[in-house]
Amino acid sequence: MTDESVGEEELEVEARPKGGMSGKKLVLFFILPLLLILIAGAGAYFTGMLDSLLGKEEVAEEEVVEEVIPAHGPAAFYDVPELLVNLNSSGNKKHFLKITISLELEAQTDIPGIEAVMPRIVDNFQVYLRELRIEDLSGSAGIQRLREELLLRVNAAAAPIKVKDVLFQEMLVQ
Repeated sequence: MTDESVGEEELEVEARPKGGMSGKKLVLFFILPLLLILIAGAGAYFTGMLDSLLGKEEVAEEEVVEEVIPAHGPAAFYDVPELLVNLNSSGNKKHFLKITISLELEAQTDIPGIEAVMPRIVDNFQVYLRELRIEDLSGSAGIQRLREELLLRVNAAAAPIKVKDVLFQEMLVQ
């Protein structure tokens, strides 16, 4: 034999597998089943199937108690004096707003309190209304924004009396 043939035989011996597990067998027999067990356990835990095994108590459902607002009788309404203001305008043409408002109160007993702070309420309304532009009052969205803003202002001025709503009786923009 020549030296070349001896070297080839040694190479063949080294290239044979040594009986260990290949990467595919390792994934197939160990990692994949372990991953499936972990997924199944997580699913059972999050769906609540393991609660009895883990010793978790079932929490009794809390009763929903509806808050009953005591009725003080029928709603009370108070008419704010008619307001006439000139609107904020950039041109030479002046625009006026004539508005009549009613306040919806929670009870008749709130009327003397509203009467006591009526100058403050009218002042807050006047200051706000004078800064409005004609565009601010256009459409139903503009009227709703006006209602919400007046309600905030009257509740701030009349605190602790609660005004439930601001109702427009008359509104004229000229």
